[in-house]
Amino acid sequence: MADNVVKKKSYDFALKIVRLCSWLKDNKHFELANQLLRSGTSVGANVEEALAGRTRKDFFCKMSIASKEARETNYWLRLLTDTEILNRKKHQTLLDDSEELIKILTSIVKTGNNNE
Repeated sequence: MADNVVKKKSYDFALKIVRLCSWLKDNKHFELANQLLRSGTSVGANVEEALAGRTRKDFFCKMSIASKEARETNYWLRLLTDTEILNRKKHQTLLDDSEELIKILTSIVKTGNNNE
């Protein structure tokens, strides 16, 4: 079976988010770490649920939630960099990853909406 790109990318992204949140907690940014951890790991969890969906509607609904969670995660990452809690140069790859996931998931959701 071929690898699922969005499944792999969302899982790899979640790993990076977990590591970053651990660092944030070590540096006493508990609330921001918790928000980022919830949304950042939810992307991949919803992708996994979508892939196990029983119907097309179920699949696209879960992918839509994953897309929203990716957008929320991007918000928290931008907030952390704009407040200089995170170094933009050091964390630009993570921001880029979140934007790539948003594009992929949005494309999937739009495809589903166009086929209804």
